Amino acid sequence: MRHGMTFIILLTCMALGDLLWCCAALRLRRRWMRWTIGVFGVLQFAGLTMILFSRKGAGLEEMLPRPAHSMILAWHVGILLPWLAWRMVRAAVSLLGKVARIPRRTPSIEVSATPAVTRREFLGAAAALTPPMLTLAAAGIGEVQLDGFRIRRIEVPVPELPPALEGLSIAHVTDFHVGRFTRGRVLERIVEETNRLDADVVALTGDFINHSLRDLPAALDIVRALRARHIVAACEGNHDLIEDARTFHREAERGGMPLLRGESATVNIRGQRLQLLGLPWNQSVSGMRDSAAALLSRRDPSAWPLLLAHHPHAWDFAGEIPLTLAGHTHGGQLMLTERLGAGSLFFRYWSGLYSRPSGALVVSNGVGNWFPVRIQAPAEILHLTLRRASLPRA
Repeated sequence: MRHGMTFIILLTCMALGDLLWCCAALRLRRRWMRWTIGVFGVLQFAGLTMILFSRKGAGLEEMLPRPAHSMILAWHVGILLPWLAWRMVRAAVSLLGKVARIPRRTPSIEVSATPAVTRREFLGAAAALTPPMLTLAAAGIGEVQLDGFRIRRIEVPVPELPPALEGLSIAHVTDFHVGRFTRGRVLERIVEETNRLDADVVALTGDFINHSLRDLPAALDIVRALRARHIVAACEGNHDLIEDARTFHREAERGGMPLLRGESATVNIRGQRLQLLGLPWNQSVSGMRDSAAALLSRRDPSAWPLLLAHHPHAWDFAGEIPLTLAGHTHGGQLMLTERLGAGSLFFRYWSGLYSRPSGALVVSNGVGNWFPVRIQAPAEILHLTLRRASLPRA
């Protein structure tokens, strides 16, 4: 319930942003500008309202075509929020200017003629029309990207890897987000490509559904169809718990999902015991630390451990675990370069292989989508091969 309330608060703030946008449109001097920008804002507000009520079980979200849904998310997350931040900074600067300004009388200037369109009006129109145009472009790019993903192969050097596990292959699949942006044929392709890897272990690190439990049966169909030589194991993600965590856990268990919630599963591979530990989702750092401590107390000293965690920052509490797999970041989603963008802004670890003397972390970009646009962060399934090696010291 707490996760669902967070999303409702966020969506409500976005709706208030739409209203502010419409109010700003009313201040434009040209009628066509007011109508164009105002109608765009009203339509965005209406679409967001449908999504907001869908979070409460009304199901209105399903009435939106996918391209329209893409536009709504691209606008509110990628454009409106930065616009609101800019407005706040501008208002603060203006307020400081008024406080610091020395009052003085300015002589009035009489203007005999006004050009048809002033430079200020032209710049205002360009500034007002650019965000809707960017929204259309982003939605178009998103539609092209949504059903695509890559197979990314990584050799993972692991210190003191047991000889029996040399060359162990792991298919790491995460962040399915089954829902509006991940459905239909792409779900079948995810299963086909994962099974084609013929991995020893299939590791699933959460966010099976985007938010609606109506999509859980389709997600369960995927999990049941995945094949591994030895074991399929999973942990939960934050999106799985948005609508109702208790119902998700109950239906996942009934549907045969091998979900590890602060639990472990052990399998024998070529005479070596492998223990997979699944970390439950925690929103706070303290909760993540405490859950990790409780989970690591379940370690089997006779088995080689592998930690499954949705949030990559769990690696900070993984202790001497030699390998941790995580998702959640979507590779940063919007990246200007490999190291500059939303990933490096919000996360310490956001994509690929990270190492330290005690072990390694691999973060996947995820195979599904909650947001329709990816830049320099393609959707992916990871095919990991473990190699015995010494990791460089930090």
